[in-house]
Amino acid sequence: MTHDDLVDRAKITDHVLRYATGIDRHDWTLYRSIFADQLTVDFSSWSGEPAASMNADDWVAGVRATLEPFDATQHVLTNFLMEVDGVEASCTCYMAAHHHLVTGDLREMHSIGGYYVHNLRRTAAGWLIHQLQLNVTWEMGDRALFEQAALRSL
Repeated sequence: MTHDDLVDRAKITDHVLRYATGIDRHDWTLYRSIFADQLTVDFSSWSGEPAASMNADDWVAGVRATLEPFDATQHVLTNFLMEVDGVEASCTCYMAAHHHLVTGDLREMHSIGGYYVHNLRRTAAGWLIHQLQLNVTWEMGDRALFEQAALRSL
């Protein structure tokens, strides 16, 4: 592995970690900065909906509307496996996402785990994600927490 390979791996790892950091800190500018202007998102293992191509601003707005109403979220990414081929890269990483909702004395949590596949392109601005796939392999808790959290936005 060359020095340049190691630098690319470090940059891609940092870039993908901004995915979790942006969401959990509600730093939507940071979260938006990791994506190409157009991207393909496949969350079918979670939502049952097919993959879709969309504007990154629309994707970020949707994630914000879904996750910001929770009292806390924690997205953990680990076990990074990368393939870099010139200006294209693929980064697969394990994930666990915890969503916390507090209502009075009731503290509830919904968690999912699995892995992400991020496909990136090297641009003048650095690496940007242009394809994102979530693969859920386990789930704990009540999905209805997402509906309850959404009601807070009304």
